[in-house]
Amino acid sequence: MKRAELLRHLREHGCGFIREGGNHSWWGNTVLNRRSSIPRHTEVNDNLARKICKDLGIPFTR
Repeated sequence: MKRAELLRHLREHGCGFIREGGNHSWWGNTVLNRRSSIPRHTEVNDNLARKICKDLGIPFTR
């Protein structure tokens, strides 16, 4: 999955950008008070994208 697709999916489900880390961006779901780090690679593995969505409490769709 492309990183841009994942970020678009996160925004559509109410998640927002928190801050930039060393090699990752931190995104969070303010409604559920959950956050997760997103790597800055152009391609994100589907299993990792699924875990990020699970961490943020949103459904994963490919």
